[in-house]
Amino acid sequence: MSSSETEPRDVPVEALPAVAPQLRALRRRASLTLEAAARQAGLSPAHLSRLETGQRQPSLPMLLSLARIYGTTVSELLGESAADRDAVVRAADMEPTAAGGWTYWQAGAAGRGMQALRVHVPHGSQGDIVRVHPGEEWLYVLKGRLRLRLGDTLHRLSPGDSAHFDSLTPHRIAAQDPDGVELLFVHTLLQSPTAVLCLGPTHGETP
Repeated sequence: MSSSETEPRDVPVEALPAVAPQLRALRRRASLTLEAAARQAGLSPAHLSRLETGQRQPSLPMLLSLARIYGTTVSELLGESAADRDAVVRAADMEPTAAGGWTYWQAGAAGRGMQALRVHVPHGSQGDIVRVHPGEEWLYVLKGRLRLRLGDTLHRLSPGDSAHFDSLTPHRIAAQDPDGVELLFVHTLLQSPTAVLCLGPTHGETP
C-alpha cells in the first residue's frame, strides 16, 4: 500500500488518547519490531510510528489489519475492555467511532472471534481501495445503496440485500447515494502471518 496515497490527514495527539498507546503496547506484546509490523500491514515504519504517537488517525481498515497482525480485536486496539463479554449489547451503549471517513458502532461483545459492527459509509469514502485479507465477511444493507465489487464483478445492493464472501477475494465497498450507506457488518479476525494485503487506490476507476 502506498502511504502517500492512503495516509489520513494529521490530527492532534489529544484526538486519540487511547488508540495510540494501545497500538504500541499490543505491538510489543506480539514481539514485533516497528519495521516488522509496518511491513506486514503494508505501511511505512514512519507512518506506523505516527499512529503510535497519535500524530495520525488510523482508518478502520488499518485497525482491522493491525488487529489481525497483533492477534487481537479492534475493540482491544481501541482500549475497550475485553473482560466484559455480555451477550447483549444495548443501543444506548453503542458509542460511535470515526475512522477513515467511516463511522461505526460496535454491535457485538469485545474479545470474540467475530467482530460485529454497524457502519455508515459516506459517499466517496475509500471507494477506490481494494482489500484482500484472510477471513470471511458478511454485510447487510440497512439504508442506502451499496456498490460492492468482488473480483471483477460489480454488485449493486439495496436495503435488505446481503453479501457473504471470502475476504481473500479482492473487494471494494462504496456508497452509491450522496447520503451514504448504512450496513451491518460481520467479519472474522483470523490470525495469519500474512495478516492482510491492502492495495492502494486504483486511479481512474470507480467501484
